[in-house]
Amino acid sequence: MPAFLTHPAVLGAAMVATFMTLIMTRRMSAVAALLAVPIAFGLLAGAGPDLGRMILEGVGQVAPTALFLGFAVLYFALMMDAGLFAPLVRGVLAVVGRDPVRISLGTAVLATLVSLDGDGTSTALIVISAFLPVYRQVGMNPLILATLLGLSSALVNLLPWGGPAARAAAALHVDLADVVGPILPAMLAGLAVVFLLAWMFGRAERRRLGWVPGAPAVAAPVGQPEAEDDARRPTLLWFNLALTLALLVGMISGLAPLPVLMMGAFAVALTVNYPRLADQRARFAAHADNVLQVFLLIFAAGVFTGILNGAGMADAMASAVLSVIPPGVGPSMAVIAGLAALPLSFVMSNDAYCFGVVPVVAKAAAAFGIEPVAIARASLVGLPVHTLSPLLAPIYLACSLLKVEVGEAQRFALKWAVLVSLVLLIAMGLTGAIPWRA
Repeated sequence: MPAFLTHPAVLGAAMVATFMTLIMTRRMSAVAALLAVPIAFGLLAGAGPDLGRMILEGVGQVAPTALFLGFAVLYFALMMDAGLFAPLVRGVLAVVGRDPVRISLGTAVLATLVSLDGDGTSTALIVISAFLPVYRQVGMNPLILATLLGLSSALVNLLPWGGPAARAAAALHVDLADVVGPILPAMLAGLAVVFLLAWMFGRAERRRLGWVPGAPAVAAPVGQPEAEDDARRPTLLWFNLALTLALLVGMISGLAPLPVLMMGAFAVALTVNYPRLADQRARFAAHADNVLQVFLLIFAAGVFTGILNGAGMADAMASAVLSVIPPGVGPSMAVIAGLAALPLSFVMSNDAYCFGVVPVVAKAAAAFGIEPVAIARASLVGLPVHTLSPLLAPIYLACSLLKVEVGEAQRFALKWAVLVSLVLLIAMGLTGAIPWRA
């Protein structure tokens, strides 16, 4: 085999491409591909003796996330069974009716507002809990819900408490306010595009469903049925609401680690709403499939990232991308950094990208007179694409709750994510947040 084929960058790119091809063409499930593909490429890279260590390190990194998401799915499933979200669903329907345009626009509005807490997982749980029953009743495509949720959340996460901007600022030792302030107009431009997409999706669904004002909606044949009546706990509505609000406040304030808060809230909710052991077993049986899927996907993703990082493939891919940039485009490094953020943030974790790649780009750009803060801003352009990364936990959570395949969601949403990222880049250039050319 030629030596260049075993280079970590080549193997890493081939590994990601193989994984994406297999899941997007439905040749393998996401879980099977997340396990088989990295192991095969790890062996090709000659890392066989170290694969066990890499896998354990990767799984160890995602274990807290898996714990949190697993109990989060159980907690919010209990709240749905108990009827906590029934008034919210009725309220949403009262506002948006059964008009697909108003429903999709309402999805974007709620996702934008809830995303202000800076936590993508809680945003996904709340928005899906509120809108998925509406989508089912009307017969709308749940992939629209997933796409609007991901794009809105990604853009709002540009705010200081969202995380990505803070990472970029810390990596380049620049002031966070200097990073975020100038990109706010671009963020608003991106949100405008998301709302335009919501309107377009709604119009398309109107045509597909044959919706006209006053006409009854077509019921969706997919998804889980509503919880049975004997699982409802209407007398505990205010208790469940107070418990959920307290949980969200604790998560936002950082009162305790997220897994601790979620496990504690779940234990209280289960005991109060379903004190009989038989009822508890019934709730476990009803939602075991969702929880198992989340655990399998998150731990399998840990295997993927453990081998990708441990075998040096992620770092090698980043270095290879940077090395092929022609010297003549040096003065346009800010724009190049923004464009490079799309593929790199898709195949790398936030920390690996911000602390491994962005400083290298900033150092190269400084030679052409481009300030580090401009590179920090440009590095955030890829966030809409990053939300679809197979390395992120929230996409597996959302797809599990929506009962759709990860590859199906990526295939539907990726082109729109690229569009929003390009709008971000252009808006940053037009508003002076990044220079077109030094």
